[in-house]
Amino acid sequence: MTTQRRFDERGLTLIEMMIALMVFSAVLAGALAFLKAQGRSFSLGSQRVAMLQNSRFALDELEKDLRTAGAGSPDIQPDLIYLGASVIAFNANYLTNTPGDVFAVYYNPDAPIGSTDAVRKSGQFTIPLTSVVYPDTDYQDGVINSPAETITFYFAPDSTTARTDDYVLYRQINNLPREVVSRNILQTTGVPFLQYYWQTVVGGVTSIQQVPNAGLPWRHSVPIHLAVLDSGPAARIDSVRVVQVSLTVTNGLTGTTERKRAVSRYIRLPNVGLASKQTCGDDPILGTALTATWNATPPGGVDLAWNAAVDELGGERDVTRYVIFRKLATDPLWGDPYLSIPPTGTTPYLYTDRADMISGKSYIYGLAAQDCTPSNSSVASSLTVTIP
Repeated sequence: MTTQRRFDERGLTLIEMMIALMVFSAVLAGALAFLKAQGRSFSLGSQRVAMLQNSRFALDELEKDLRTAGAGSPDIQPDLIYLGASVIAFNANYLTNTPGDVFAVYYNPDAPIGSTDAVRKSGQFTIPLTSVVYPDTDYQDGVINSPAETITFYFAPDSTTARTDDYVLYRQINNLPREVVSRNILQTTGVPFLQYYWQTVVGGVTSIQQVPNAGLPWRHSVPIHLAVLDSGPAARIDSVRVVQVSLTVTNGLTGTTERKRAVSRYIRLPNVGLASKQTCGDDPILGTALTATWNATPPGGVDLAWNAAVDELGGERDVTRYVIFRKLATDPLWGDPYLSIPPTGTTPYLYTDRADMISGKSYIYGLAAQDCTPSNSSVASSLTVTIP
């Protein structure tokens, strides 16, 4: 009995303990490898989700804003300002902080000052990554400043990272400080960030064609949209209907841990290129005075100055030219106009007359606005000018 009890109470031998430890170590190593792989998979999944969210946010922000280009802006203000491979600038009545304003796209009572209407010429700024200074005139909707602000998106190198191919997508309203939209962006190999498609009409057939990348940038070079000079090549930017955004997003890492994904989206511009409100229904309204002053600077002449007509920047917006009359102060009638000047929207208008004036004679000048009928407004007369 004593011998049997001693045999039952004995413990593990050294060899048995070593075998148990080896089995436990193998199981533990397998479990740790499994957990490590699961951790890598989870981290990779999180990075991919973050990449997708980053790309979706960048594209959604671009689409949300670009689709409003031209919305709520007066006819005299261009919808599209500048189209480049990395920069796009446009006008839109995007934001208001005025309760009950139904003409703006969005309402934000906390919108900062200077972000809810057009920037004035006194607040000119350079469009980022370009040498274009904007605006070159003040845009008035009737007698008030235009409610359409300028929005600029642009891709610029990211100086905060060690990479040389990293970009940041920025957004800027008017001349206010820029704001970051998205980081960890690369340019897709061989593809610009921004490409454009414009509407062309050939032989009566309308089609959408890609703007050649080599032909960029395009800009609205005439200050007043729909002015007589805003035609032909100067107005081709108004024919753009689609923006293609292409970019590659990364997880911000390098080497074997880097993950990339190229994305692209076509964004339609539904408010760009809408028909002009020009009507030519009634005689144009001039509503401005004409000044005439002798200019003694050789070779001498009479300086004429006037502001834009009421119906050029507002009303029917149908002024196609200004006609200028000149007569001797003793003549009872104006006769035919001797000069016409196309409207440009840049006020005041200035012109120096040096044609066939007789020394010692006194002249009176007249000004009228003419529409597309054509009909003339009433004639504004200057004071008498005597030629020395």
